[in-house]
Amino acid sequence: MLHTLTIDRDQSKGTIRKDVYGHFAEHLGRGIYDGIWVGPNSSIAHTEGLRQDVLEALRAIHIPVLRWPGGCFADEYHWKDGIGRPEDRRTMVNSNWGGVVEDNQFGTHEFFRLCELLECDAYVSGNVGSGTVQEMQDWVEYITGPKASSMGGLRAKNGRNQPWRLKYFGVGNESWGCGGNMRAEYYADVYRQYQTFIRQYQREARIQKIASGSHDGDYHWTEVLMKSAAQLMDGISLHYYTIPGTWEHKGSATDFGPKEWFVTLKKALVLDDLLDQHGWVMDRYDPERKVGLVVDEWGTWYDVEPGTSKAFLYQQNTLRDALVAAISLNIFNNHCDRVTMANLAQTVNVLQALLLTQGSEMVKTPTYYVFQMYAAHQGNRQARVLTNSLMYAMEGEAISQIHNSASFDALGRCHLSMANLHPDHDATVEISVQGAEGGWPIGQAHGRYLSASRINACNTFDQPDQVVIRPMDATPVDGGKIRVVLPAKSVAQWVMQQAPSPTKL
Repeated sequence: MLHTLTIDRDQSKGTIRKDVYGHFAEHLGRGIYDGIWVGPNSSIAHTEGLRQDVLEALRAIHIPVLRWPGGCFADEYHWKDGIGRPEDRRTMVNSNWGGVVEDNQFGTHEFFRLCELLECDAYVSGNVGSGTVQEMQDWVEYITGPKASSMGGLRAKNGRNQPWRLKYFGVGNESWGCGGNMRAEYYADVYRQYQTFIRQYQREARIQKIASGSHDGDYHWTEVLMKSAAQLMDGISLHYYTIPGTWEHKGSATDFGPKEWFVTLKKALVLDDLLDQHGWVMDRYDPERKVGLVVDEWGTWYDVEPGTSKAFLYQQNTLRDALVAAISLNIFNNHCDRVTMANLAQTVNVLQALLLTQGSEMVKTPTYYVFQMYAAHQGNRQARVLTNSLMYAMEGEAISQIHNSASFDALGRCHLSMANLHPDHDATVEISVQGAEGGWPIGQAHGRYLSASRINACNTFDQPDQVVIRPMDATPVDGGKIRVVLPAKSVAQWVMQQAPSPTKL
């Protein structure tokens, strides 16, 4: 049977902001220490204490923005503990994640150096749960204030004369839970107070303020925040994790069958409806869509790998995770009129990680390769895709077999991302591009895909290339269309150019 995709180049919701391809690094397990930071005295190759292999891998996918220091950790983090001479920094106990001792060797200076080396923007989450307004105000001044200011002078004393650029500042994290167990009405007033003291020291680089938003289907939280403080925020966050089981028994990251595969992908698709519903609530108070919906925590969450600490949230990453990443990024692309940033949880060694490290070794996960393929959408104009797809059914439930998004870049090329969700059946897909001014016959077309022989295939330190990107071909058909065979359980990326018009004699 034939699946058809028609890309309408004239129907667009706007620009796909590069920051929807953002990431998240929390002081959790081996996410920072061993994952990103090894220290200046490590035998592992590094740049100023930052792992060289991780830096190179993240630069290769053009990471646009990085969120730090948490997560739940943000609301127990006191930033002054992480500045000054490393040997003088205070230690703390990370009570959220395993009670390990945090020596604060990775702090504000190290984070902003990381962002500089990655050439990405910074997203800092402030401490509302256990911190004060003064503490938050001082941190913003330390980061962005002039040397002549009190905190700017302290920054200069610690080795940094020029202020950094801070693009985003989060006023708390999960304030409904680990960030303070607040009610929406209470947090709305707290947000109004705290955001007042995020001073704008740099006119040419205004800090965007992100309110701690809802999770899953808590639309009441979104409504209260938008009604009370929409005019005082640039964005409101949303957290959604794809969990095949329950919070108590989430399921294995690698030991699963066709049923768990289907359930996981079906739950990933729920994100589309959540963005619609939260977006409609936001539209009532912000019809011009000045406030962005920021999905600053998303990804898969399973039971930890056997033999590892339950508090470290270390899980393997399989082809199933690659499909979840593709679905999620397609959804963000197609909601570009409201979603302004998203941050995968998390970057290294935690949850749906891009990279896994073990001593001096590093491996790229299937999710990493999805981000590598999808990076081509950053900054492009989104395009509507009319899809006629067969259904993929399991025990009386069904989802579309093909999931996709498309965009056009500044050179006029069309980028199409597709995922075949079926674990067993290939999909023959006929692709065309249309517009109000007539046809857009496809000329050159280059494709690549990610798949494997098993649904739970993963990249390990012994076998790091089980799931990697491979090239794929297209067959031209009449009418300026192409036909491709999308393998079962795969993610594909196509870049297409319009065929030149025939020369008139």
